[in-house]
Amino acid sequence: MTKAVHPLAAKLIRNFNDVVTELQVREPLYENLSARLAQGTVATKLGASVDTVAPGKVSCPFHFHHAQEEMFIVIEGSGTLRVAGEMLPLRAGDVVFIPPGSDYPHQIVNTSDAPLKYLSISTQDSPEVVEYPDSGKYLAKVANGDANIFSAIQRGTNSLDYWEGEP
Repeated sequence: MTKAVHPLAAKLIRNFNDVVTELQVREPLYENLSARLAQGTVATKLGASVDTVAPGKVSCPFHFHHAQEEMFIVIEGSGTLRVAGEMLPLRAGDVVFIPPGSDYPHQIVNTSDAPLKYLSISTQDSPEVVEYPDSGKYLAKVANGDANIFSAIQRGTNSLDYWEGEP
């Protein structure tokens, strides 16, 4: 193996068993262990992570994207996909496709007594607006690769007049 192969592999290849994980907890509902796979790679249009949801917990708030498309592949365990007013069962081997838009607000819930592990893949379209129907919030975000250029989370009730603050 030449010296050039290792740096090239570092830009192109990730093993999800070796990536540093981040525990995201917000009691009492949310607990998710996440391994971000695309960070530090040459990926510019795709994001990927391996997420493990603790038994009886939820992965993230109920939401939908206006720009990004998502896909989830259940690797281990079982749970429920809360989507578009329905609760759909999930099990290992299932592949979930979520297009952008308000028709498919979603979240993954671990309704079992064992960890639920899945691969998340998403387009990294920017700018992006994400809405959270349960809380009435929205996220407006502009990113360039791993760097956020602008990001704001607010409620629609905080709206200002177009001319507010202008000279």
